Amino acid sequence: MTANPRASDHAEDDAAAPVVSTTLGRLRGRLVAPPGQAPVHAFTGIPYAAPPIGPLRWRPPQPVQPWPGTREATGFGPDLPQAPNARLRGPHQDEDCLYLNVWTPARHDGAALPVLVWIHGGGFVGGSGSDARSDGARMAAEGAVVVSVNYRAGLFGYLAHPALSAESPERVSGNYGLLDQLAALRWVREHIAAFGGDASRVTAFGVSAGSASIALMLVSPQARGLFDQCILHSPGAGRPLASLELAERTAAEALGGDLAALRALPAQALFERTGRMSPRVRGLTTPRVLRPIRDGWLLPEDERPALRAGRFQRLPTIVGSNLDEGSLLTRDWPQRDLAAWRTLVEANFGAATDQALALYPAADDTQVRARVAELFADTQFNYGTRLIAQAMAGAGQPTWRYLFTRRGAGQPDGPHHGEEVAHVFGNLGEAAQPMDAALSDAMRRAWVRFAATGSPEAAGSLDWKPYRPADDNHLALGDAIAPGHGWRAEPLDFLERFYG
Repeated sequence: MTANPRASDHAEDDAAAPVVSTTLGRLRGRLVAPPGQAPVHAFTGIPYAAPPIGPLRWRPPQPVQPWPGTREATGFGPDLPQAPNARLRGPHQDEDCLYLNVWTPARHDGAALPVLVWIHGGGFVGGSGSDARSDGARMAAEGAVVVSVNYRAGLFGYLAHPALSAESPERVSGNYGLLDQLAALRWVREHIAAFGGDASRVTAFGVSAGSASIALMLVSPQARGLFDQCILHSPGAGRPLASLELAERTAAEALGGDLAALRALPAQALFERTGRMSPRVRGLTTPRVLRPIRDGWLLPEDERPALRAGRFQRLPTIVGSNLDEGSLLTRDWPQRDLAAWRTLVEANFGAATDQALALYPAADDTQVRARVAELFADTQFNYGTRLIAQAMAGAGQPTWRYLFTRRGAGQPDGPHHGEEVAHVFGNLGEAAQPMDAALSDAMRRAWVRFAATGSPEAAGSLDWKPYRPADDNHLALGDAIAPGHGWRAEPLDFLERFYG
């Protein structure tokens, strides 16, 4: 089903509603007032590319067509088909999902404002720009234009298949979700001035798969010049990428070779085949195929050697991770005893198994779950965080690293993967305490300050020193805001040697 265009020729029906004019047509949004903050104009459900349905399934995003009259931009676009997620606010799930949302201050002095473009997480199989945690109103109220983006994921966004490569002018396939993100960033460059944004000061920021995508953009020739700064929350970066050939072969074996039949599948039926390409227990040091791959065109090489060799966009950067990245994401993994633990380590480290076990020791079965969580956190997020910080700072770019440590009241572990997002956007739940509100204010203002000035520091605010690889320093953001250094250094050094 294609999204309702929500267009009207009668803007005067609601004279109080904000209206902007772009080269694609007019958009009517709505006024929102975050409690205790200045009012904001919200424009939601804006198409930035043509619906990727029918013959456009598994093709690069195509230009959106202009619309007549004034299009209603007061409701989110559909969320991509995925597992149920109560935080998402799209009207329904649909393959027609290439929409973005803009929040901009209702009142400002007319000067162009810094722009922050949020790329959501979701393991490359889900997520949405409609996620309530990343609603941009409170951040925009601090003096920025905030954009959140939907993009294709799962089998819709990352299927590489020999028949798809054969029909591509570049002889590649997969990476459609990453191409969607690039299309959204181009839209921002072209249209954000209409919303009061400075198109020459764009900060890309995201979490998990979103920040992993930004890390890949840093080494992609196709992404150069699309953003000016970046903030990476828990980037899943630095692990080996699957080759186009591996991804094609895996897809053909899992889904069959009849491309016409796959294109004819209803969206829900295609979504239900996700498990064939996405194992329950992911490889920790081995390539994954249902995510961005090394296709030789968009991504000509793995990001780790590119970052180590200096072949990347040099940009001011904030990068960080959370204290407990692994326990929530591995809670359903089956490893419960020492034998299963060793099998997992052997599958990922081979001849280096004994070295890995020495760094992640489990004396008995009761310690296995904690070691699984630590290994997951280090391989999936902590290593990539340090890698990017070292590369950017080593190239002379202003770089700041954080470690989010704020654990919720009564929470036995954590903060888990992604829990900092609500603090950054200021969308705290009912269980939030005054300390959470104060931390949220500090983080949100630092992020906006970075977008505006290239530094999260300001007189009388966070004493956040730039990252120095020799010090391996970070700022802990939690019950106390304090400097630290050497976070997980020994196991991360081992991973660096392992990847060679």
